[in-house]
Amino acid sequence: MSAFGSDTIWITGASAGIGKGLALAFAAAGARLVLSGRNADALAGVAALCPGALVEAFEATDLDALPAIAARVEAATGGVTMLINNAGISQRSLALDTDFSVYRTLMEVDFFAPLRLTQLVLPGMVARGQGRIVNNASVAGKVGSPLRTGYCAAKHALVGWSDALRAEVFQYGVSVHVLTPGFVATGIADNALTGDGKVRGTADDPVNQGITPDEAAVQILAALAAGQPEIPVGRVGAAEMALLDLKRQNPDQCFALMASMAPKVAR
Repeated sequence: MSAFGSDTIWITGASAGIGKGLALAFAAAGARLVLSGRNADALAGVAALCPGALVEAFEATDLDALPAIAARVEAATGGVTMLINNAGISQRSLALDTDFSVYRTLMEVDFFAPLRLTQLVLPGMVARGQGRIVNNASVAGKVGSPLRTGYCAAKHALVGWSDALRAEVFQYGVSVHVLTPGFVATGIADNALTGDGKVRGTADDPVNQGITPDEAAVQILAALAAGQPEIPVGRVGAAEMALLDLKRQNPDQCFALMASMAPKVAR
């Protein structure tokens, strides 16, 4: 049996991108899956490729609906052993041009939604004495980058919360893992919010030149099997991945590098 053959894994944002890549990889490893996202039809298409997968479509920001959804999943599966909070939305707008409502949306989707779903699933893991929480935070959760003030804020919050949660729940046999992907060729840049909350809708972002979601999934599964708490995901040697080391080793240089990029995107 593979490292994940006995797992019941709940993946949000599973209809495309990294979420879909993870679903296919975990299915191939023999895991039982619960797939969630907003697009029920797209989820059904992924589920058709994952034998025995359950589908729970919902809007991530509908926090009031989550308790009933989580209870339904727990009852149907007998208990989730791994929760992968992967659903998210990005941003492409300067702080000076960004409506406050956009910041609220980014925080709701990228921070409060995974926090709330974890709150609902975690007690069952603690009661069973085992489980894994996996939060997709992005390099933007470690490094502040122009055009992404709200996205970076939400992802930094997710990293900080995950680190503190890891310290608390280790004693109960529950591990917490943080993914920090760099450039992965998904639709996240195309679907990013602009300053007025509209979807960007273009595909000319450097993110789209990154590794494929399937390649990302291979890296993530290997790191999870090894028990790695923080998991960088991206092309080895890529500039955005080097930022993770630069931020730790020379934060002033990292700040200067990011500042040098700002005039290129200024109004």
